[in-house]
Amino acid sequence: MLGEMVIDGVEVPEDGERADPADDALARAGAGDRTAFAEFYDLLAARTFGLILRVLVDRSQSEEVLQEVFLEAWQTASGFDPDRGRARAWILTIAHRRAVDRVRSAQAARRRDLLVGAREAAEPPPSVTEDVELRIDGARAVHGLDELPEPQRRALVLAYFGGYSQREIAVIVGAPLGTVKTRIRDGLTRLRSVLEAPR
Repeated sequence: MLGEMVIDGVEVPEDGERADPADDALARAGAGDRTAFAEFYDLLAARTFGLILRVLVDRSQSEEVLQEVFLEAWQTASGFDPDRGRARAWILTIAHRRAVDRVRSAQAARRRDLLVGAREAAEPPPSVTEDVELRIDGARAVHGLDELPEPQRRALVLAYFGGYSQREIAVIVGAPLGTVKTRIRDGLTRLRSVLEAPR
């Protein structure tokens, strides 16, 4: 067209203001045109990724954020107003905000981990007396299990050491669910009496 030239694939009108194809692609995408959104992605994905990578440094996290940015762009494309700014600036603003949010989230998680670690480090290890008592109680519990009838012991071991639900135990041992519940309840009662008996 007379009075226009093309620089780096972008038409530059006579007045010097560039007509950015990303603006047009995003406007068409806002109307639901998937092909236009693919064009928009192709035009700006590399530059957007570069910005995100500069903020996050980590490549895999940057790829995740890039996906989030373009998902948000697709979902909100209908709200883009070309009179208020350019599509390039719009997508890069979203990308920068998302990347900074990811950095803040990672920093907050690190702070939480450090606090938990500091709290655990501050807790004194069990004293020799406490350690011995725990071992004795563990030994008494094992001895108490040995004193239970086999069906009760098996139900308790499957429940508390195997992590099975009562319904799963019923299938494993081939007994009705009500029977398994009774075995566990009675077994716990007998085990408690063994543990509470004077030493």
